[in-house]
Amino acid sequence: MTLPNDARRRTDVTIAAAHPSHASAGNPALTSALAIAVIAAATLAGAWFFQLVLEILPCPLCLEQRYAYYLAIPLGAVVALAAARGAPRPVLLAGLVILGLAALANAGLGTYHAGVEWGFWPGPTDCTGPMVDFGKAGSLLDKLDTVKVVRCDEVQWRFLGLSLAGYNVLISVLMAAIAGWGVMRAAKA
Repeated sequence: MTLPNDARRRTDVTIAAAHPSHASAGNPALTSALAIAVIAAATLAGAWFFQLVLEILPCPLCLEQRYAYYLAIPLGAVVALAAARGAPRPVLLAGLVILGLAALANAGLGTYHAGVEWGFWPGPTDCTGPMVDFGKAGSLLDKLDTVKVVRCDEVQWRFLGLSLAGYNVLISVLMAAIAGWGVMRAAKA
């Protein structure tokens, strides 16, 4: 007996709610969106750990690279929830495409930042250029004592030869690949 599409979709959602392992195996949009949201959350947790616990302060480019993760967490969760509830395929594909494009753009920004760190090209003047306005001469020493300048062209931490910007590139490319996999699989389903 063949069920109409609406009845089949409701049955799939019921099975997915009762057995989450079946939902992820048969629903690539759910799997990929959820994976992207989890990876983004873990990456931001790591960034905040480096900043707050290890006191490795982010430069302006580091902070800009976090924007894609701030987008990926809620959007990935919404797309995963929509996929679990049987949302229309075009909606799911659009959400995955946005997640993939955000990850690719972030990989580009991370590549730019890593290039600045390696000295391949100059970085933005607000984090690698000379300081121009020192204010009044009397308060100059006070400002220098209280402000830690974090430059985009100075690496504060490396592991296996890569800086945090380099790891951002790898993580962003992984997220883009997961989104691409989800788009390709969901389009065929």
